[in-house]
Amino acid sequence: MDYSKELRPEIRRKMKLNLVYVIAFSVTMLFAGLTSAYIVSMGAGFWLKYPLPNYFYWSTFFIGLSSLFFVVSLISVKKQKTTLHKVSMLVTLIFGILFVVFQFFGFNKLIDSGIHPAKNYIMVSDGRYGDYFEIKYKGSFIEVDGNEYKVNGKKMSKNEYKELQDFTKQFINPRQKSAIYVKENPNFSIFLNDEPVLIKSNHFYLSDSILMGHVDEIRLSDLAVNIRDGRGDFFARGTYGKDFTIYFKGKALGYKNRELVFNNRILSASLQIKAAEASDAASSYLFILTVLHVLHVLVTIGFLIVVVINSLLNRYTSENYLPVLTTGVFWHFLGFLWLYLLLFLVFIH
Repeated sequence: MDYSKELRPEIRRKMKLNLVYVIAFSVTMLFAGLTSAYIVSMGAGFWLKYPLPNYFYWSTFFIGLSSLFFVVSLISVKKQKTTLHKVSMLVTLIFGILFVVFQFFGFNKLIDSGIHPAKNYIMVSDGRYGDYFEIKYKGSFIEVDGNEYKVNGKKMSKNEYKELQDFTKQFINPRQKSAIYVKENPNFSIFLNDEPVLIKSNHFYLSDSILMGHVDEIRLSDLAVNIRDGRGDFFARGTYGKDFTIYFKGKALGYKNRELVFNNRILSASLQIKAAEASDAASSYLFILTVLHVLHVLVTIGFLIVVVINSLLNRYTSENYLPVLTTGVFWHFLGFLWLYLLLFLVFIH
């Protein structure tokens, strides 16, 4: 008697599941390596920490519900409850898509908060207010405290800051072959290295006869970009110590008079320079970890769509549901992987 035909479905089941386990193990090793590298890098220099957007917590809720309905779907197909299986699979897909959507909402929120995967610096260096240029507003010098622009010790109002942005945006992207064309605003005057910059014939002059050079125009352009984007001393938006904090070798730094403070002492000049030049590795890791996970989810959603379509076409029975099982195993794995990443980012990041 030939038992091979009876063994084939079970062998096929084991082979498919083993393949899923191998893929899951490989993905686990990938993320374990990245999170380990994160921890090592964090202790080596300056590190930016900030709370995660609430969108990431909502996405966790959605992928949890998605996994729950996948379990219901799997139980239903085993018990031949066709309608419940179809509905559960469809709801699983919807919640999976919502997970991805809210992840992208989270990415956009990070970017809006000044956390950008491309502009990955912690502190403002190019175009830092006061390094070369200062601006007077209605006769008083504008001051910078963190990311706040102040006049006479008070934060500029929205209208005042909008007026500053409108005045300085004309300095962005200067042309090398022609001087900046300046539209005067009587409320503002610009100073370069403590000397007033003159405006003659709608151009900047350092004296009655010396036109401001292109290098200084670039510096002014960088300052204008920072003002446009709401940056003072930091790329991350908000209040230092509340919305974000810089760590050095695992310890939080203070911020006072536009300088970083370590162990109640102003950071040395060399370390201040290193901090200004330090890349925002923390945010780079965050985007790598989360985007890489989303890519795995998107690929799996492709398989999930196929399973949903076949479910609606009544192609699965209590004797034939292996695609549902294998897709479900990997989907649950991605859910647990995200939970691990979330906890890692909350307690470590």
